[in-house]
Amino acid sequence: MIRILRYTEYLYAIVAVFSLYRIFTDWNADRPMAYIFIFFAIISAGMFFFRRNYRKKFEQRQKDNDN
Repeated sequence: MIRILRYTEYLYAIVAVFSLYRIFTDWNADRPMAYIFIFFAIISAGMFFFRRNYRKKFEQRQKDNDN
């Protein structure tokens, strides 16, 4: 279970990086599409940190229960 949480965490980071790339490449050519990718980048970065925090709490809870 923890392994899956870690992969989804990094999937959100990859989406955020890809969105930042698209923002920089589309800014002058297609501004409305760049705004959509700004939204995706913000949401993906937020989900990355939320998932990371959730995973660490889950690991700590399992560690405390094992002792």
